[in-house]
Amino acid sequence: MRIGIDASCWHNNRGFGRFTRELLSEMIKQPRDHQFLVFSDDDDVEDLDELGAEIIKINVRRRVIDAAIAKDQRSISDILSFTRAAHQQKLDLLFYPAVYSWFPTPFGVPSVITFHDAIAEHFPDLVFPGARERVMWNLKCWLAKKSCAKVLTVSRSAKSEIIEYLKIPSEKIDVICEGADRVFKKIIDAEILRTTREKYELPLQSRLLCYVGGFAPHKNLSRLIDAFEIAIGDPGCSDLQLVMIGEACGGGYNSNYNELMNKVLAQEKLASRVRFIGYVSDEDLAALYSDALALALPSLSEGFGLPALEAMSCGTPVLASHGGAVMEVAGAAGLSFDPFDVADIAKAITTLATDSSLSQKLRKRAIPETERNTWRQAAELTLDSLESYQQGGSCGS
Repeated sequence: MRIGIDASCWHNNRGFGRFTRELLSEMIKQPRDHQFLVFSDDDDVEDLDELGAEIIKINVRRRVIDAAIAKDQRSISDILSFTRAAHQQKLDLLFYPAVYSWFPTPFGVPSVITFHDAIAEHFPDLVFPGARERVMWNLKCWLAKKSCAKVLTVSRSAKSEIIEYLKIPSEKIDVICEGADRVFKKIIDAEILRTTREKYELPLQSRLLCYVGGFAPHKNLSRLIDAFEIAIGDPGCSDLQLVMIGEACGGGYNSNYNELMNKVLAQEKLASRVRFIGYVSDEDLAALYSDALALALPSLSEGFGLPALEAMSCGTPVLASHGGAVMEVAGAAGLSFDPFDVADIAKAITTLATDSSLSQKLRKRAIPETERNTWRQAAELTLDSLESYQQGGSCGS
């Protein structure tokens, strides 16, 4: 098949940017008889060139990753530039790694779209800064789901929410997965661990409880901070530091970073125990994961929860909201809590920090659990889904 791929998310620093880069790179490596045409609106295509696919450059006024954010929007002319370019290539199929960058598919060309989650539909008041942004998002998603032949998503949990909140039929949705980059592996070199702590001004003797991700309200970080305050009142948790890792601005998305920072600074007990260290390179992140007591992800909803897989690849257990995608990923290497119950979150932190036997048990399980989710598996599942359309598979409606 001549498969067109929307790569306009390629240089995005958020999760779906990494998803696009890793998945496309692995898909094109697979020994299957397909021709890949990659559509990009970025002037810097040096890393795209390494894919070995044909690159179709789209001329736009503003790149998708600059315009398709919470308080902004893409122009109609820029959107249609993608449609016209795709029409000229006589594609058999068009694949979108994220609905975020969707554009109208040329008439007669079937499409497969990745809906990573239904967070915006489940918690709209926590995601959108205003009614206008909510309306525009809902319109785009409605048009996308009505026009596509199939939907991909990245976990069974995400599929359940997509069925419930986006009303997409189960038979139209294929579940794939994500994977951790090879840089995420257990680091035991004491010098690397020490210098990484020093770089981010973290106390050398404290145990680290890390959070990695954005600072959107649905990430539920206010409750995590409240729970941490309770936990450090326990003598067995007196040495803990909560390390918040991620870009403060949220890449233009809805963010409550300033609210969280002010919450911490207003409480003397927390001011020296909760550290916001900003963006961290993958190499440094691997060291921090390896050196941490655990990764805490208290989100009200996630599509997959890639930081959990990264942490587990470094031998680190995960504390996460029960019943969601993160615990689906963490499996036997995770300890769950009720994300709406501050006391329950605090109990999970305290339990892991004071029960060395449990901590060691979860650590031993972490790396083996990662074998269920790799980028190679994601690429194979994605290509299986794309090929099933060619073979007359379910299209849905």
